[in-house]
Amino acid sequence: MSAGTSYDDRQYDERLEAFVGRVLNERTPGQDPVNLPMIRHWVEAMEVANPVHLDADAARATGRDDVVAPASMIQAWTMRGYAATVRPQAAAGGFQELIALLDEGGYTSVVATDSEFDFVREVVPGDEISVEEVVDSISPEKATGLGVGRFVTTMKTYRDGAGEVVATQRWRTLRFKPAAKVEPRAERPKPAINLDNAFWFEAARERRLVVQRCTSCQSLRHPPGPECPECQSFEWDTVECSGRGTLYSYVVAHHPRHPAFDYPLLIAVVELEEGTRLITNLTGVTPEDVTIGMPLAVQWIDDGPDLTLPVFGPATPEPTEES
Repeated sequence: MSAGTSYDDRQYDERLEAFVGRVLNERTPGQDPVNLPMIRHWVEAMEVANPVHLDADAARATGRDDVVAPASMIQAWTMRGYAATVRPQAAAGGFQELIALLDEGGYTSVVATDSEFDFVREVVPGDEISVEEVVDSISPEKATGLGVGRFVTTMKTYRDGAGEVVATQRWRTLRFKPAAKVEPRAERPKPAINLDNAFWFEAARERRLVVQRCTSCQSLRHPPGPECPECQSFEWDTVECSGRGTLYSYVVAHHPRHPAFDYPLLIAVVELEEGTRLITNLTGVTPEDVTIGMPLAVQWIDDGPDLTLPVFGPATPEPTEES
């Protein structure tokens, strides 16, 4: 036992190992003997071109006595049908016990991984096929792309009415612990972008903080608008901001909650060095540490492929000549 393995883990492994060699499903006959109508359905569905499955003359021309079932049909002759598989008594005996033990260990999900057949003789119409299933091996716990799990390998033995083996099937499934689902974070509500403010969001995507400036009177304005409120000019350009400012005002939002944000949510009015004010979020600070007038610096967040927004956090002191 390794240093990281507990007694309970070892005991659980021993309980699983005890199933190796045990019969999971007792020998069970198929519902119907091998028959031509079922062979015809299979051949048509699988688009099997070999005539020996439906044409007796073609089969005899190959040295066979009559038509033969496709080898890959062997499992179909013993399937119980959907109704039987969902009845409580369907999972009985060793199979039910093994599944219960795997569920106990958290291996509640299953996926088939591979199947290997060995065909002893061809199956013909009239054969009564039965199957028995025995546990071949149960692997140690392994990490897979689906989650941590164990590979359970069983051996199915197919027999005819006389008890002679016609085929065997090594059947392997992965019983695994389903990985916890990580829900993607919700995106922020999208802003209404129009002809008047598109330039601001385009600059933000480039991580540039700009402010609109009237080219007639040189006054700055934010939020953007088509007309200067000072001189009523419609002519404007932009000024790129330093990204530094101070906290003018703020609120702490608790409700209503939106899944795109962390709460409590700090919503601030930041006064930029250039003189305009911007409504944004505060980050990197708790409500208890927020003070009016505290120095702030811009940071950038990407919210989806087409939206980048400025938020503000505490500014680090600018270096001085002495430092």
